[in-house]
Amino acid sequence: GIISSLSSTNYVAIKKLDKVAQEGEKEFKAEVSAIARTHHKNLVRLLGFCDEGANKLLVYEFMSNGTLASFLFGISRPDWNKRIQIAFGIARGIMYLHEECSTQIIHCDIKPHNILLDDSFTARISDFGLAKLLLSDQTLTHTVIRGTR
Repeated sequence: GIISSLSSTNYVAIKKLDKVAQEGEKEFKAEVSAIARTHHKNLVRLLGFCDEGANKLLVYEFMSNGTLASFLFGISRPDWNKRIQIAFGIARGIMYLHEECSTQIIHCDIKPHNILLDDSFTARISDFGLAKLLLSDQTLTHTVIRGTR
């Protein structure tokens, strides 16, 4: 999509959430709130959302170079210096989520399809759908096996 104003035009990616169970409504709002407060160069920024009944939409900044999966396994593969730069970006994003965020966030689904690349091929972590939020004084959490293939 495109968001325009008098001074600029911004491209956005809109994700429609199909299945947010009634009991997950409170969790959805808590996760959107936590993710909206995260600001780091290695995270895809949540710009806004829609929460009207069954309509649940997330509005993210658009990442022009697609997924890490497409970049790594596509026709023209990146050199090792670019791969290392991307790996460090992912590590910085995870460190921010785990140690520097006001609400610690455990992503639970880091994989090449959930790493997006911006105009300058900076790695950006996305898709916090399985994320686990921790309280500031919480050092342990329990969860079932999570993730996607």
